[in-house]
Amino acid sequence: MNEEDRKKPEGSGLSRRDFMKIGGMTLAVPMVASPKVLRVGGEDVEVYGPEKTMVTLNVNGKLMRAELEPRVTLLDALRESFDLTGSKRVCDRATCGACTVWLDEKPVYACGMLAIDAQGHKITTIEGISTPENMDAVQKAFWENDAQQCGFCTPGFVMATKAFVEKNPHATLEDARKGLSGNLCRCGTYVGIHSALRQLTGMKEA
Repeated sequence: MNEEDRKKPEGSGLSRRDFMKIGGMTLAVPMVASPKVLRVGGEDVEVYGPEKTMVTLNVNGKLMRAELEPRVTLLDALRESFDLTGSKRVCDRATCGACTVWLDEKPVYACGMLAIDAQGHKITTIEGISTPENMDAVQKAFWENDAQQCGFCTPGFVMATKAFVEKNPHATLEDARKGLSGNLCRCGTYVGIHSALRQLTGMKEA
């Protein structure tokens, strides 16, 4: 009997080395494989990950598909997988508004939600509201009133402003300050932004 045979667990037909390999694989499986369905509160809930899964998003009226890990944010999907880089990553903490897009016509922070959760919704980015040859009225007002400096906050501000003006066409400047408080301009170009708002709505300074 050789040394390897003497190390086999009795009656197993396996060497100790083989036994340890199999045991290690068995212990590792739960860490890399998740059940596809969990029973929660009497309902079946689909579970994704950690492996990539096919994600389909409706962006600017087009269906876009990519294999993404469930942890990928909507912002990362737009920028890295679909080459829609208008939405900017600045704080990456859902506090500054530079990544603002519309989800079913409502402004949201793209860095604050998962791409997989945006499935089944209508997503609109800065690229979807106009073309370089035909600017949206909000973009034109920002340009004409010098309402941008470094430009990182501008796409998010345009998206938030357009949504605000469409919902509040007769808002006061104070209403606008409150309504756009979720968007920050680190360059401090608020005078130009307020001028753009006055041009869009005819509001007067209090």
